[in-house]
Amino acid sequence: MNTEIKVPGFPESITDGTVAAWHRRPGERVRRDEALVDIETDKVMFEVPAPEDGVLGEILWPEGATVTAGQVLGRIVPVAEAPVSAAPARVNGGDGPPAATAIVMPAARRLLEEHGLAADAVPGSGKGGRVLKEDVRRTLDGRASAPAPTAPGPAAESTAPAIGEPGRLERRVPMTRLRARIAERLVEAQHTAAILSTFNEVNLQPVMDLRLRYRERFEQEHGVKLGFMSFFVRAVIEGLRKFPVINASIDGGDVVYHDYYDIGVAVSSPRGLVVPIIRDADRIGMAGIERRIAAYADKAKAGTLALEEISGGTFTLTNGGVFGSLLSTPIINPPQSAILGMHKIQDRPVVVEGAIVARPMMYVALSYDHRLIDGRDAVQFLVAVKEALEDPARMLLEI
Repeated sequence: MNTEIKVPGFPESITDGTVAAWHRRPGERVRRDEALVDIETDKVMFEVPAPEDGVLGEILWPEGATVTAGQVLGRIVPVAEAPVSAAPARVNGGDGPPAATAIVMPAARRLLEEHGLAADAVPGSGKGGRVLKEDVRRTLDGRASAPAPTAPGPAAESTAPAIGEPGRLERRVPMTRLRARIAERLVEAQHTAAILSTFNEVNLQPVMDLRLRYRERFEQEHGVKLGFMSFFVRAVIEGLRKFPVINASIDGGDVVYHDYYDIGVAVSSPRGLVVPIIRDADRIGMAGIERRIAAYADKAKAGTLALEEISGGTFTLTNGGVFGSLLSTPIINPPQSAILGMHKIQDRPVVVEGAIVARPMMYVALSYDHRLIDGRDAVQFLVAVKEALEDPARMLLEI
């Protein structure tokens, strides 16, 4: 009896997804619970496991197809009932084993197409050997730095459509679902919220001194490095406790106050910026926060963040400083009402006890929805964050 491979249910905020990659071909053996197909949504990529052992009989929705929850993607045939025609295809009609097919993530596939590069020419560093966008870039960089061939050969043809005069070419590629969703939500935030920003600067010398003093012991006892982000998460929680309206959201004609602290931390991934959520961040301590952030960063790179890990959240932090940004105005992540932007740490002259000294300073920006949050609360919240960071000893280090 054939077993159907179905699209799992999506959260309420997601209506459909795109078939990103099949990991097996019709006729190949599959084992129960192995990753069979990747579905890309506007929030995250997730794997659909094989429901039973058997042979992949047919694929109903190929890569690039748009699917909805409950749709049948394909069918698995019992090994004993698999037809002879379902045997894996041979390369060039050979009698050897079927060629291995590289698992290519969507962003990497587009880059391969743009440069006319074959997937099997790129070593994959992602989970299960997946080819990531940065893998393609490394290969392209290596080719660019390689010496030119001594004998002229036929020019390689790019598979990506290109138009224009020599030296002024243009390529048109589809926008990823994630990028399209980001664009949609940013425009939505600009159109529906009255966004204002307030700024301050933080002297991070006390945080740096504390990290230098305790980081070895912290890592020995907790098995994770002591970074800057856990200090900021704890400082934000301090501010949210004093000004709960910053942690609230608007739902129609109601204001929803959250008595918990689910803090989103924006991280970079090959597919774009994603915001995994540290749930109940006030209860897990600084070591727990650092573990969550490290785990999310690894998952974001591998493209394995689960839907529930990037859904919800009551407040968000984003750190443009890792890319060198000195100052910016972050955009709110709806339905949240505020977001804190962190920036580059830079030595600047400041006055301390009447003397001009150099200190590691960071500009911080709070963007907030003025429909709900008054300027006074926004400014005082940011001051509370600043004060907590400039006196970090009172935030428990759990060592």
